Amino acid sequence: MALIDIAELARRSGVPASTLRFYEEKGLIESLGRRGLRRTFDADVVERLSLIALGRSAGFSLDEIADMLGDGGASHIDRAMLMNKAEEIDRTIHRLVALRDGLRHAAACPAPSHAQCPTFRRLMTIAAERTRKAKGKG
Repeated sequence: MALIDIAELARRSGVPASTLRFYEEKGLIESLGRRGLRRTFDADVVERLSLIALGRSAGFSLDEIADMLGDGGASHIDRAMLMNKAEEIDRTIHRLVALRDGLRHAAACPAPSHAQCPTFRRLMTIAAERTRKAKGKG
């Protein structure tokens, strides 16, 4: 088993040492001991950090990632959870595409002012409704 210290792990993974320590506190990674004052890790932790990075980029919380990765490297990724996240991303994409298209229209709209542009007014109404719904959840 090849051991690397925290500085080498940070270099190989691109993850700052402070984040590595935080991930260790959260149980996402595990150090195997110390070499002097530095934590040491199995070199395979680099792959686990790649999985964590993938999960973060998909929008999963660290707690969700920890649940999927499990203890001791035995991952149990919930496929339904992945499908739900993919559907959530699809909804976000749809909303952002509609917003982008509306803004492009408003920017090129021949109406004398944005307040007179029906598309821009519809965007304002949708944004206001989303704000009201979000406040209702909190």
